Amino acid sequence: MRAKGIERWKTLKSYNVFEHKWYTLRRDHVELPNGHVMDDYFVSVRPNVVLTFPVTEDGQVIFVRQYKHAAGDIFIELPGGVIDEGEIEPLEAAKRELLEETGYTSDDVEPLLQVIDNPTKDTNKIYYFIARNVQEVAAQDLDESENIEVLKVPLQEVEQMILDGRVNVSGSVALCLLALRKLGL
Repeated sequence: MRAKGIERWKTLKSYNVFEHKWYTLRRDHVELPNGHVMDDYFVSVRPNVVLTFPVTEDGQVIFVRQYKHAAGDIFIELPGGVIDEGEIEPLEAAKRELLEETGYTSDDVEPLLQVIDNPTKDTNKIYYFIARNVQEVAAQDLDESENIEVLKVPLQEVEQMILDGRVNVSGSVALCLLALRKLGL
């Protein structure tokens, strides 16, 4: 739904100013609806990601705890990650990331919502899922840069973890609140 009077910008020229396997920065030359031209609008070209709210049969939510270098701290988050090149379905990426990061899996994974991460500067979407009756079936399968601790948190404690700031990464906060509502809590 587009608001009345709001128009899209016109892209006049676009090119990558930095390209690496982990990060691409694009520079756009754009014309605004009022005719003003900007030649330096920078956009982070980022892959789409998945995030999953995994719940065991006995009501434990599986979280991951890990260091995030850009923020320079250790965070409690829901499991998730990048949709790999060649992966067509976000659902398959969600199952893969859950298994790799936690060793847990489920046949009962439901999409909840697709959101835009940061529409001002980033191109990517986040696909939110809820996974019910997850079970541990394997050891973690982590990349060399990952050191992830798996945490089990009772479902009834998740909201308080958000309210007191123990879970404070925006995507995880949003998905937790959506999932709790979906579960009627």
